[in-house]
Amino acid sequence: MVTVYILRSLITNKYYIGCTENIERRIREHNQGFVTATKPFIPYQVELTQNYQNLSDARKIELKLKNLKRKDYIEKIITEGKIKMDP
Repeated sequence: MVTVYILRSLITNKYYIGCTENIERRIREHNQGFVTATKPFIPYQVELTQNYQNLSDARKIELKLKNLKRKDYIEKIITEGKIKMDP
């Protein structure tokens, strides 16, 4: 099982999108400053997680989410509580 996740910086309100096989560990890494891309903006809050059967599908969804250039699209997905995209 692979989890796609959306985090929100409590400092800047910017979103970070990723995927992992161990969500608890990965969120801890983000919030402890071990991830270069997110380190300057810690702490982060989990806004949404969604599980996928395999890494390939999760990566495809992660890429689609990252290509959504507008913050309001991400916020709509969070409000709906589900990523409604096909891999």
